[in-house]
Amino acid sequence: MDRFLTADDLAKTLRKDVREGLTGTPKTLPPKWFYDERGSALFEEITKLEEYYPTRREREILTARAPEIAAITGARTLLELGAGSGEKTRLLLGALDGTLRAYVPVDVSGDFLEEAAAGIAADHPGLTVRTVVADYEQHLHLLPAGERRLIAFLGGTIGNMPPAARIGFLGGLRATMDDGDFLLLGADLVKDPGRLVRAYDDAAGVTGEFNKNVLSVINRELDADFVPDAFEHVAVWDGAEEWIEMRLRSTRDQDVRVGGLDLDVRFAAGEEMRTEISAKFRRERLASELEAAGMELAEFWTDEAGDFSLTLARPARS
Repeated sequence: MDRFLTADDLAKTLRKDVREGLTGTPKTLPPKWFYDERGSALFEEITKLEEYYPTRREREILTARAPEIAAITGARTLLELGAGSGEKTRLLLGALDGTLRAYVPVDVSGDFLEEAAAGIAADHPGLTVRTVVADYEQHLHLLPAGERRLIAFLGGTIGNMPPAARIGFLGGLRATMDDGDFLLLGADLVKDPGRLVRAYDDAAGVTGEFNKNVLSVINRELDADFVPDAFEHVAVWDGAEEWIEMRLRSTRDQDVRVGGLDLDVRFAAGEEMRTEISAKFRRERLASELEAAGMELAEFWTDEAGDFSLTLARPARS
């Protein structure tokens, strides 16, 4: 295992993010802090909800297009950013079986990564599996090189970044790529706002619990006294930005103490704190942002309903 991120690094980043977010106007928290053990379990539950289509649609595209992806890329190394459980990855691994020599999953959770990677290594005994504990937004330049890499960034996670950060991230990724490398990018598409809001505000309230879990993480890690039930989950569509915003709305005037930061925070009744953006895309926007980052769109696929997309991109030819 290559480790570029330690528990101390994560703790420092959490303190920085929470201090900046809770003292800003409006208040914000980054979505990366949803995912402790409970948050990850809640997200797995979300992916099975009827309202939440992206996971199913992305899997549908991968099932249909994995052989084509393998034929175009001829990848010998598969590097996956935010690898998680690796469930969808297995569709790619199966298709790439003829050429692939190495699988490099990258994630912030070393224990989770090791467990998932061990299962893949057992099922693919001829494959070299090299796990990397890193924050892909900070450590792109440290990620291992490899022959003819396919870099997978799935799940629509690119949409959690605002436009300037997305282009910066894609540009940083392009700087690590050689001729012959490809990027496989999963992105959700613009559609009926009603469907989008329902996907982030399900009838069973699972997404609401997931959203509030960030408060429980801060309570535990930073000795805070948030009362999660004193906040309501809110999901709204911003048509100008073409993204969903998840927010937590204070149901009353309240004061929160974050002991680990020696910080007191005041929330007014009705005040909303943004916890996530999830941008939705059009093909033209993806092509434009890839071009701004020094890449070109090679292939663009959607599921049959046109809900989600996979884009295959490569370094722009001069």
